[in-house]
Amino acid sequence: MMSSDAKERMLRRAAKDILSGMTVNLGIGLPTEVLQYVAPDMPVCLHSENGIAGVGPSRSYDEADRNLIDAGGAYVSKVAGTAFFDSAVSFSIVRSGRLDLTMLGAFEVAANGDLANWIIPGKFSPGMGGAIELAQKARQVAVVMMHTDRKGNPKILPQCTLPLTAKGRVNRIYTDMALFDVRDGTLHLVEIADGVSLDELKAATAADFTIPDHDLPVF
Repeated sequence: MMSSDAKERMLRRAAKDILSGMTVNLGIGLPTEVLQYVAPDMPVCLHSENGIAGVGPSRSYDEADRNLIDAGGAYVSKVAGTAFFDSAVSFSIVRSGRLDLTMLGAFEVAANGDLANWIIPGKFSPGMGGAIELAQKARQVAVVMMHTDRKGNPKILPQCTLPLTAKGRVNRIYTDMALFDVRDGTLHLVEIADGVSLDELKAATAADFTIPDHDLPVF
């Protein structure tokens, strides 16, 4: 199980890559939690597929406007300049390539950037949702996930075993153990989590990856 410290480090590290001026979509689950580590005064536009540009911080049930939710059903708030529109306009923003970055959750990611995040056969799924189009059309696609599943099985694999959401579209992977980039179809270790050894990382990663010949940054 991922410790709260490891989770926070992962989310903080992912938030560092959300830069001023970006239009960003944060997927359901762990990616949504990245928002709490983005500075409130950071001039970014957060997009939600259900029809919001300018998503503000999450709100508790008692604080919330009950009509204002994100695509995952969480209560959110407005910021200066928040805009609302229908799903057709929202997906036009996605399909026309206007998102600088999407951060998505995943069941599996392959070393070549293939993504599987919409269904585990035999288990209920409401459908692909927006993930299939976000993964295809965003300029940069990142995954935020635990490094292993609840049984300790690796989630970064030589090839995905689950139905694919998108082929070769993942550029960056953030986990509680490491940060990887996918370059030219191969997996490259970029940073390692504090307290994690290379041997531990190799044991938890089913896919081969390239290790840089310099000291690894730690997050």
